[in-house]
Amino acid sequence: MKVNYIAALATASVLCVGLVSVFPQSSFASPCASTRPSAGVNPCASANPCASANPCASANPCASANPCASANPCASANPCASANPCASANPCASANPCASRPNPCASATPSNTTSQSAPKVYSDVNGLAIRGTDPVAYFKQSKPVQGSRQFSYEWNGTTWRFSSAENKALFVSNPEAYAPQYGGYCAQALSEGNLAPIDANAWKIVDGKLYLNYSMEVQQQWFQDIPGHIAQADANWPQILVGATAPQ
Repeated sequence: MKVNYIAALATASVLCVGLVSVFPQSSFASPCASTRPSAGVNPCASANPCASANPCASANPCASANPCASANPCASANPCASANPCASANPCASANPCASRPNPCASATPSNTTSQSAPKVYSDVNGLAIRGTDPVAYFKQSKPVQGSRQFSYEWNGTTWRFSSAENKALFVSNPEAYAPQYGGYCAQALSEGNLAPIDANAWKIVDGKLYLNYSMEVQQQWFQDIPGHIAQADANWPQILVGATAPQ
């Protein structure tokens, strides 16, 4: 019986070897073949939501449809560019009234009521021109003569006094002919670009015009170059009054 069993096993083995040689292993339907994932049929390839159907690729709202790109309201439509009200239309540029237009405080004649300018005519603490001295007396009597309250005359914002009715009438008829130059301020100080009061005794008539100085000593300085000092004072008058304070 053992011999027959062994012979049966040997016969079965020969049959299996023959079948394998005739039918290859790949022709058998392996139960793990169709269900085992392989490279070509990997379910994570075509069904992968992050591959061709990735919502962050062509449909990315931040790509071509980025609202901050061509539709940026601060790009071509920037309200601070060509339409900037402080650019070409700047009211403080070409239209500045203090630029191209002349300064109204330059050529304008200052008056006694101008708080930022010295008065055009020098007057003392009593409001009198030439400290109450008769301006016509310099021309008619060749000396300073004190005027009288009786013969007073208001001109150029200042009170002028005269020693006689005749002298007052002459002044009223032509004030510019008898009034001192530079409003009665010191002629030497004017030539140096300053304003100074006067001494009625420091006087001189040059070319028919009356000039006064701060003192007899200062007048000696003025005498050293009368034509030059007059030219310098003329250049400073009357704009020197602007922004100045009247001396006493």
